[in-house]
Amino acid sequence: MSNTITDVKAVLFDLDGTLLDTLTDLADSMNAVLARLGHPTHPRDAYRYFVGDGLEILAKRVLPEADCHQPMIQRCAEEMRTEYQRRWADKTQPYEGIAELLDSLSDRGLRLTILSNKPDDSTKLMVNHFLPDWQWSQVRGARPQTPKKPDPSGALAIAGQLNLAPQQFLYLGDTNTDMQTATAAGMYPVGALWGFRTRTELEESGAKAILHHPLDLLKLI
Repeated sequence: MSNTITDVKAVLFDLDGTLLDTLTDLADSMNAVLARLGHPTHPRDAYRYFVGDGLEILAKRVLPEADCHQPMIQRCAEEMRTEYQRRWADKTQPYEGIAELLDSLSDRGLRLTILSNKPDDSTKLMVNHFLPDWQWSQVRGARPQTPKKPDPSGALAIAGQLNLAPQQFLYLGDTNTDMQTATAAGMYPVGALWGFRTRTELEESGAKAILHHPLDLLKLI
């Protein structure tokens, strides 16, 4: 399915499920909130399909249908933000092969960027903590005036900041949201199978290449 692509000047990475394995800390945080609010909790792997689209969407997905009304959604999302601020570094770590991939891309002179649906301040905090050894041209999380992924606005803003055409970006992510964002932005969508979702989802959402390991990315460039 994958072919070597040319004229790539930059790589845009998703954060959760692509660079960092954040699933356990996300699940633990939200389950703590749900238990405190008197709601049922969920297995860790269920969060593979709950996360990725921002805190309010996460709250809607985890709450029981009978309690999924706006005041509870907002309360759940706010408490999740606070809880996650306490737990975000407990078990999270970069995936195997990410450090070597970033070294190789940097050696080739490619610009490294990140776009996440996490809040902007949390995104920058996590990158500074877990990925401090690489020069990031842009690190962008969710901002109040910019629609979240899969809207392409954030990705296009990154391209504009770097004075590059969207077609010069390879976009690596692990969910349908990422593949839809890349396609809408005119970037080259690549799916990461080590993340949260399945090959079928990635392919059906527009992935032009599917990778089993981070270093497989080097074969595309």
